[in-house]
Amino acid sequence: MAKSYKIAVIPGDGTGPEVVKEGIKVLEAAASKFDIKFEFTNFDFGGERYLKTGETLPDSAIEELKKFDAMFLGAIGHPDVKPGILERGVLLKMRFTLDQYINLRPVKLYPNTDCPLKDKGPEHIDFVVIRENTEGLYTGAGGLLREGTPHEVAIQESINTRFGVERCLRYAFELTQKRKKQNKLTLCAKTNVLTYASGLWERAFHEVGKKDYPSVERDYAHVDATTMWMVKNPEWFDVIVTDNLFGDIITDLAAIVGGGLGVTAGGNINPNGVSMFEPIGGSAPKYTGKNVINPIAAILAGKMMLEHLGETKAADAIEKSVLANIVKMKSMNAGKMGYSTTEVGDLIAKGI
Repeated sequence: MAKSYKIAVIPGDGTGPEVVKEGIKVLEAAASKFDIKFEFTNFDFGGERYLKTGETLPDSAIEELKKFDAMFLGAIGHPDVKPGILERGVLLKMRFTLDQYINLRPVKLYPNTDCPLKDKGPEHIDFVVIRENTEGLYTGAGGLLREGTPHEVAIQESINTRFGVERCLRYAFELTQKRKKQNKLTLCAKTNVLTYASGLWERAFHEVGKKDYPSVERDYAHVDATTMWMVKNPEWFDVIVTDNLFGDIITDLAAIVGGGLGVTAGGNINPNGVSMFEPIGGSAPKYTGKNVINPIAAILAGKMMLEHLGETKAADAIEKSVLANIVKMKSMNAGKMGYSTTEVGDLIAKGI
């Protein structure tokens, strides 16, 4: 009997619906081969809904989303909506209220993808960044004093708890062991300046690692050094763990090192609840409706979702089809792939 999963789909804005359509096409191809059944339910959260109703993400939606096995997101971001409204009102609200405390970003250079690093190939770039996703500077703690005057004061506080830090670190140690690569976990922080916040991360890192994960090599790098080594020697990294702000920054650099936004997927993980998977390239509104956007990141987000659900054979089949078909493409950039968005989806679905 086929195992059934309920998936909440949020196509979102811009090219989000186009890449989600191809991601679902590939997921259904994998499902038919591996005796899996998906029940997809669409939600219209995003810019268009906000412009029509003034509503971002109602509280009732959070309770409804908790009933699903996973969430599949296209993109959130609309040119007619002021920056920050959708990001805080939809994306951050989902992460915080659904306690998706892990942002998981695999960085893997596939063949035939453009890497800006000289003399680096797929054999050099295969690491994972784990970003704490519900604390740090993104909690919104702080405020303004004397706003709009020459004496205005802006305060933005970074909130780090031992509970939040430790559960993120434990997830990172477990994943490092599971990957069976270099068995090395690198903490990315700034202990020489951010002595309180980064100091907490460093102490917890060594205490937890020494006590419960002694076989995992513990490595440390300041965030500025991390960006340097990510460009100079990306092969040094296996798994990187870091806080919310640093993780937001270094994962975009990692995406470019790993072949670009068109092939980079991510997950917002609650190991004991509902998790959300997405391509990380954004809504790309200038390409909307042109059938030229690269859907591979969304397809790989679907692959991540299958891994999270325990359907590893189906996930591996998707990645193998991506590998077999990515070499046929002229470029990973929108409009230059040599295929349309739907044609790329067709190729990968047929290759499973």
